Amino acid sequence: MTVTDTAPLGGAGPAEPTIVQLSGELDLVTCPALHEELLHVLRSSSRMLVLDLSGVTFCDACGLSLLIDLQQCARQRGIILALTQPRPCVSRLLHISGLDRTFPFVV
Repeated sequence: MTVTDTAPLGGAGPAEPTIVQLSGELDLVTCPALHEELLHVLRSSSRMLVLDLSGVTFCDACGLSLLIDLQQCARQRGIILALTQPRPCVSRLLHISGLDRTFPFVV
């Protein structure tokens, strides 16, 4: 799993979303380290954190759990966690799990 923060260390302006591009697999192996890295990004985020899922090739239940937990942490900080550009396999999983109705999506 690769994480690219497009505005590292709080570089996004207060009105600009922080965008993080994820690539690789969201699974049991990658989620623990990814969770810590995304929490670090969240601490320095603006009002909105956008996860670009266009590079995510696989997602399992651990990946879904990570997204749910990150959304809860974001809400506690008054930050909106949004998703963008999930690949069809991830989009289908979000739909089946009902998470497509709990996350805002940006284009």
